[in-house]
Amino acid sequence: MPTPLLSSRSTASFFKRPLLTAAMTVLLATVVAGCSSPESNDSEPADAKTENPTADESQNVASNDAVSAEKIMVNTVKGDVELAMNPSPLVVYDMTLMQDLAALDVAVDGMPGGLLLKNLHSETQPDPKSVGTVFEPDLEALNAMQPQAILVGSRMAEKYDELSSIAPTLDMSIDTANIYESSKQRLHDLGALFGKSDQAAKLQQNIDGLITETKSLTEENKGTGLVVMVNGNKMSAYGDKSRYGFIHTVLGVPMSDDKIADAPHGQPISFEYIQKANPDWLFVIDRSAAIGEDGIGAKAVLDNPLVAQTNAWSKQQVVYLSPDSYLAFGGYYQWMQDLTTIKDAFASAK
Repeated sequence: MPTPLLSSRSTASFFKRPLLTAAMTVLLATVVAGCSSPESNDSEPADAKTENPTADESQNVASNDAVSAEKIMVNTVKGDVELAMNPSPLVVYDMTLMQDLAALDVAVDGMPGGLLLKNLHSETQPDPKSVGTVFEPDLEALNAMQPQAILVGSRMAEKYDELSSIAPTLDMSIDTANIYESSKQRLHDLGALFGKSDQAAKLQQNIDGLITETKSLTEENKGTGLVVMVNGNKMSAYGDKSRYGFIHTVLGVPMSDDKIADAPHGQPISFEYIQKANPDWLFVIDRSAAIGEDGIGAKAVLDNPLVAQTNAWSKQQVVYLSPDSYLAFGGYYQWMQDLTTIKDAFASAK
């Protein structure tokens, strides 16, 4: 601790009498000697920790109403990034991260406007300000806010350099080829960053418990599955390395076609393809509905004579995944919604 300094008051009025002069001189010398004692120490204690903890080592602290002096290393797509805990103001451009932060009850100060999902923001926290869209940031709004951290995912990743010039930016995109492990790591790191590691662990337990329950039904040899996205009058299939691959890799549903091309937007398919693949289970994402577009829905598109010949359609084993599976894949609420939907469907299978 730095040595405290004496105040510089005038002492003239104290020494009007000769007898007081000597006494006050002795007293003043004593005070100065005490203040400058070798017992004072400007340095940290010998056992003080000087290394910054990693996300794995960080202990829970208070919520992010103030930036913490403690820093941790956060794993990102760009490598490990050192950041002060509880960064505030906080801006988030990825819906997967928004779901996790909402479940953790972390305050987000800025996020894109016009989002359709209702589970992207904690109801106990103030409403965030709009800072652009999920694809395009509002640089003027960001500069006015002066965020201490900006979190982005795959849709905003190409703006990383531009955003990094404004504030420390973390690319926490989910690895779609390994969505379970990747989303688990993201939830863990967010818990550590905002001092909510215990809460993050409980949320992960909820996901894992539901996976176990669902897997006990999907692994009972109830047939193959095919994941199809319907976008207006277009369709595409997704394999085990896609954002929907968890159906095969985590829940153990065999693929009706194990040669599906690995592509960001899926493999374009036709009604004939679905008929030939003949899945026992059809998992459907309605993209148009997810993004709020008007038009014919996935159910109507798939109501086709060729699709009707499949085991999935004839047995009414068609599972419609949530809009979250397209917009916030790997987020806490996406996991909980889609796992519950799949579990209930398999539980009622004949």
